[in-house]
Amino acid sequence: MKFPRKYSLSEIAKLLDVSFVGPESFPITGFNEIHVVEEGDIVFVDHPKYYDKALNSKASVVLINKKVKCPEGKALLVSNDPFADFNKLSIHFNSFKKAAGNISDTAIIGKNTIIQPNSFIGNNVIIGDNCLIHSNVSIYDNCKIGNNVTIHAGSILGADAFYYKRRPEGYDKLLSSGSVVIEDNVDIGALCTIDRGVTANTTIKKGTKIDNQVQIGHDTIIGENCLIASQTGVAGCVIVEDEVTLWGQVGTNSGITIGKKAVILGQSGVTKSVAGGKTYFGTPIEESRLKLKELAGLKQLLKNQKK
Repeated sequence: MKFPRKYSLSEIAKLLDVSFVGPESFPITGFNEIHVVEEGDIVFVDHPKYYDKALNSKASVVLINKKVKCPEGKALLVSNDPFADFNKLSIHFNSFKKAAGNISDTAIIGKNTIIQPNSFIGNNVIIGDNCLIHSNVSIYDNCKIGNNVTIHAGSILGADAFYYKRRPEGYDKLLSSGSVVIEDNVDIGALCTIDRGVTANTTIKKGTKIDNQVQIGHDTIIGENCLIASQTGVAGCVIVEDEVTLWGQVGTNSGITIGKKAVILGQSGVTKSVAGGKTYFGTPIEESRLKLKELAGLKQLLKNQKK
């Protein structure tokens, strides 16, 4: 997420009530999670296992729970609780704003777009031309919908990321400041849920078609002209490249990539990144021909054992 203006290191340190390492005037332009962080951003880290990854990332500032050697050209914000202080940034720069009606006055609705009764359109939502939003759809604040998009009844765009830190007293939620972007000519079925990014966008690219009862996790990017069948669950931070087909009840791990034109057969568990242009099946997932050959071999082995 980008700040509304450039802030100095000392300004952010004062806001969070933390110490800092680096020039007071060191410029900061936003804050982001590690997988989408850019130059000028703050990234947080609170476990030694991930210190090097954060310190060597594109982030200009690292919000960290230990004073370490600061890499050249970067700055540190030293905090007792980076997770909580990252949430402070979300609250300060993107606090929740109560809606005044079913369709916000700040929403922008394009020409010839139809919004059926009982739908909710949040603050600063942008919906393009020739869209059809069926009844009981909820589109949370700051979502962007392209042209010629159809969203069927009961679907929800922009719910919070499923992201928690376990503490002795229970689970602490990482607040979401990102949004959802739906590009042109996308169809979204009934009762689908597309979560917003933690600090960036969850994106469905142009021409993709999504069946009913599909879950798309935070910060995931679905490519162009994909087909996603019913009851599929795509975890957070997944990249699904162009023209991928996910058949019914497919599930994925987080942080993986599914290559261009891959086909994932029904009820498969995508436990790892897979190359494009191939068909896959099973849990753990393998190329379908190999997996089916393995199953046939196992069946024959069991048959021989019974003799």
